[in-house]
Amino acid sequence: MKIFVDKEEIDISDKQTTCLNVLSKILSKNKLKNVVACNLDGRPVDLDTPISKDRTILGPIFIDSDQGLDILRHSAAHVMAQAVKRLFPHAKIAIGPAIENGFYYDFDVQKTFTPEDLEKIEQEMESIVKEDLPIQRKELPKKDAAKLFLEQNETYKLELLDEINEEHVSIYTQGEFTDLCRGPHVPSTSYIKAFKLISVAGAYWKGNEKNKMLQRIYGTAWHTKKELKKYLNMLEEAKRRDHRKLGIQLDLFSFSDEVGPGMPIFHPKGALIRTILEDFEIKEHLKRGYQLVRGPQLLRKKLWEKSGHYDNYRENMYFTKIDEQEYGIKPMNCLAHMLIYKSKLRSYRDLPIRYFELGKVNRHEKSGVLHGLLRVREFTQDDAHIICRPDQLLGEITNILKFVQDVMGLFGFEYEVEISTRPEKSIGSDEDWDRATNALKQALETLGLEYDICPGEGAFYGPKIDIKLKDALNRKWQCATIQCDFTLPQRFDLSYIGEDGQKHRPVMLHRVILGAIERFLGVLIEHYAGSFPTWLAPVQARVLNITDEQKEYAEKVFNELRQAGIRVEKDIRNEKLSLKIREAQLEKIPYVLVIGNREMEENTVNIRLRGGKTLGAKKINEAVELIIKDCIEPFKKGGMDYSFSC
Repeated sequence: MKIFVDKEEIDISDKQTTCLNVLSKILSKNKLKNVVACNLDGRPVDLDTPISKDRTILGPIFIDSDQGLDILRHSAAHVMAQAVKRLFPHAKIAIGPAIENGFYYDFDVQKTFTPEDLEKIEQEMESIVKEDLPIQRKELPKKDAAKLFLEQNETYKLELLDEINEEHVSIYTQGEFTDLCRGPHVPSTSYIKAFKLISVAGAYWKGNEKNKMLQRIYGTAWHTKKELKKYLNMLEEAKRRDHRKLGIQLDLFSFSDEVGPGMPIFHPKGALIRTILEDFEIKEHLKRGYQLVRGPQLLRKKLWEKSGHYDNYRENMYFTKIDEQEYGIKPMNCLAHMLIYKSKLRSYRDLPIRYFELGKVNRHEKSGVLHGLLRVREFTQDDAHIICRPDQLLGEITNILKFVQDVMGLFGFEYEVEISTRPEKSIGSDEDWDRATNALKQALETLGLEYDICPGEGAFYGPKIDIKLKDALNRKWQCATIQCDFTLPQRFDLSYIGEDGQKHRPVMLHRVILGAIERFLGVLIEHYAGSFPTWLAPVQARVLNITDEQKEYAEKVFNELRQAGIRVEKDIRNEKLSLKIREAQLEKIPYVLVIGNREMEENTVNIRLRGGKTLGAKKINEAVELIIKDCIEPFKKGGMDYSFSC
């Protein structure tokens, strides 16, 4: 029997062997200890999976690889469920997958898990790990699995079994605990050496708010204690940077039960930051040949049916009736943009046409996924639709990618790129999907940008490029998106007159740069830990006096800075200077201008930066120049114009 491992051909005399047996012949003992599973002909399987087919391709999955960590975390979820069942025998288990950086498991139990319960569960998990229980897979008829879980009164497993359209299913057993699972898993519980339970949250069964609320325990698992400690330190830093906490501290935004979940209310400083971002975007789009447009919030249901949104997206939409006719509140801006294009005859010379709208949209997000500004029900997109000839497609996608590079560079974000291909629920022909996908790939390759493929994760009307930026903690955030669409122009019968005098069908690109303004602002708050760069800070400077003697001079300094376009505040209360400085630091104001008798006599200000560094006495005009230079510098580095007021 011939088996290929990392392109190396191995002859095995046994007619039947296992993945582990084969790997043990080619890997050292030290390397073999770090193997948790293997890829068998491209499919991840357990190490004890038998091999009987000739010309099999086999590859080890190491514990510190991304794939290995996913398997480790999935196994940790099983260990956690086993620990919960030991401590709370009447608890029913639901689902427990691996997720990014960790795992969770949902439980139906007649009590609320407390922090003390998490400690007990964690201790029991440690015991299970020390027991070194083999994690063993078994395939059996679905009816036998149903009988097993019925005896255990695991009603959620029975419901999951009903949804499986296969005659046989797999279960995994470790000690007294058995779970319905596809696998694979680590060979035994002893492989799970570094883990921590993080939190408890409510979660509806299957994510549907009409179903019962379960308790979800989140945990994390890593291949070494060192990696676990590093991650836990990052979590502590993330708590310090939490945009919800900083949003209150810096008086940027709030949420109200009276308004409803997922509907942010922006306070003056938060609204000002948004306005600065939006002004920046408008100017950058106008520079790049975009035209500003604006569409209505409500459009007739018939339009949403025509576009395909009603059939493919209506569960995420809100509807209302006006004069007995049904209208949809827009979740996207594309329909009005197509109607603008269609309002008159277009020539091939007119293309490309680039429409840009800071459009407010509403989407019905489930309450369980709402999270501060990062997941809301009402938000504003920096949305654009480019309608072009097929021969212009590559150039337009390339220009969008360059735009993204400029903007991400300004904010100091690194990023990763993914292409998402056709999902199961979609519209359009295979030929159009292939053309669109190939155009996206070619544009990325033209710019030398590496990308990953995400099969089946495209929009229902076309494939897309997703830009996932990395913040200061190396967390990934989805922001910029480029979607290629041959289908909607066809549905709305968009056309242009070509050089031959005949009608031709254009192509449309949907794209955002920042994405949702609210979400991007939440990411910025956490990325900068609330210490916005000076050009974006709602308050750039604050003037402080030491005693009442300097009040009049402080007013003069305040007015001169304001006249120069600096966003400045004054604090001339009769309070201790140390208190006023401390408050300015907590509000993360970039420049604090302190005034005493000496500064008043010399017509200067004493400049203190928010990090605590002091620059000493400067003339008022020097302070203004310093602040303006600080605003302009990030734009200069990226070769961009800083053409709007401080």
